[in-house]
Amino acid sequence: MNLGLVLTGGGARAAYQVGVLRAIAEISQSKETPFNVISGVSAGAINAAYLMSRADQFQIATRGLWDLWTGLHSERVYRTDPASIASLGSKWLTTVGMGGLFSQKRANHLLSTEPLRELLGNELALEKIPEFIKNKTLRGVAFSATNYLTGTAITFFDGDASIANWVRSTRIGVRTNVTLDHVMASSAIPVFFPPARIEGALYGDGCIRLTSPVSPAIHLGADRILCIGIRYFRSEEQTVELNRTLKRDDLSIAEIGGVLLNAVFLDSLETDIERLERINRTLSLMTEEQKSKMASPLKSIPVMALRPSQDLGQLAQGTLKEFPGLIRFLLRGVGAKEDKGWDLVSYLAFEKAYTQQLAELGYTDTIRKKESVLEFLFGDPSRVQTELTR
Repeated sequence: MNLGLVLTGGGARAAYQVGVLRAIAEISQSKETPFNVISGVSAGAINAAYLMSRADQFQIATRGLWDLWTGLHSERVYRTDPASIASLGSKWLTTVGMGGLFSQKRANHLLSTEPLRELLGNELALEKIPEFIKNKTLRGVAFSATNYLTGTAITFFDGDASIANWVRSTRIGVRTNVTLDHVMASSAIPVFFPPARIEGALYGDGCIRLTSPVSPAIHLGADRILCIGIRYFRSEEQTVELNRTLKRDDLSIAEIGGVLLNAVFLDSLETDIERLERINRTLSLMTEEQKSKMASPLKSIPVMALRPSQDLGQLAQGTLKEFPGLIRFLLRGVGAKEDKGWDLVSYLAFEKAYTQQLAELGYTDTIRKKESVLEFLFGDPSRVQTELTR
């Protein structure tokens, strides 16, 4: 059985995944990673890369991820010193205010992620992946990024020789030796973080264009898939009530930015899981003869989604004061306050006051469902209550 793990992202919100993974390690007691197919996108690519680097040490890997995220500071992710902010700010002023008249290289990001690259360079050991593939600890690994020049979602993968490249209308899979460049590209939040250069092309966050985030794991051969999302699931009644009662006269750039980032990071996984569940239900109603006549053969792939029991954006309220002074000043300039703009803030809140909350929530959410999680991962997935995937 090939067990797949899909980690999507959303900046600092990916700390939730760390808690889920540590709980899975605790309840499964697996020495090696139980997931031999691992696919990461956006900040989920960082967590995926860490697991891939230590595929033979699942317990150690999940504890290391926990320590990394719960001890995080913004300065370890992006530069917050006045000189760096001033340099980028002046470039934006020249590009936008002066029509680029005096700038040969136009501004395309707000924050420098040199600290993140240094941090990951020290923490990751992606050069071990080929050996893990060779000895069958891993079947396939993937990072997805968005090609800014073509608008295509590119999944960079490595794995078993039987895995072929794939091409769809808006996404393709390309075999390569995955590197830190691919992780940086996948996790480059649009506008905030700089594009990453890979073989002459410029790439950004994979969530921008990857509308089918479960698909890489399927192409890599996963027979069942665990997805760790970051979107709090609201009931139909909650959604209706929220839209009926929430009224206001003003709207800040921070709030608009938060909605846009939510659209990029939160919606695709939900839609893709619904599509996969619908295919599974349809296949369950077909005979083997009917399946054999399909032009494109399909197979049923059980899927479980673990999601936060609380709104991760709302948990960011009150974290603005934890940001470095200059970043706090700039965020307030676009309308982020302690009670407003927290969705936008949550994606950049790489501060332990926030990430520790998320990691602990992921841990407790998963421990609460441990019997169902174990049944899905190692038992009969059809016995798992379907509400866990809704």
